[in-house]
Amino acid sequence: MSDQLVQKVQKQAELFAKSDMRFVSDELIQKIQTFTAKELDDLDFGIISLDDKGNIKAFNEYEATKANVDRDSVIGKNFFIDVAPCTNNQIFYGSFKRGVEERKMDMIFPYTFTYKMKPTPVKIHLYRGPARPNNWVFVKWN
Repeated sequence: MSDQLVQKVQKQAELFAKSDMRFVSDELIQKIQTFTAKELDDLDFGIISLDDKGNIKAFNEYEATKANVDRDSVIGKNFFIDVAPCTNNQIFYGSFKRGVEERKMDMIFPYTFTYKMKPTPVKIHLYRGPARPNNWVFVKWN
């Protein structure tokens, strides 16, 4: 995929983040840094917290159930390589890397998970606040 096309998709994803495609409230995003694992589990969408290298720091129960993975076994593993290699591409991982480099990201885009499951459409929200050290992947399962 050309760099121009990737940049165009990323710009569209930034616009989606400012639209009614947003499924995580700004209020929740501001509070999520302080949530316990139990509070993350109580939410009705997938939540994955990643360090800047893509290693999983938190993985809520909703996402574990939908993705059919043992969440305790994925903590510390690289999301893009070990857990969801279908995301290791210019759109998903490339957008994540760009957000880490720029130290901020707020992008929403439709995606299809394919690893160890039938093709499954989801909505992805990549988020990192400018003053926040955590990177978040929010997943809205259709």
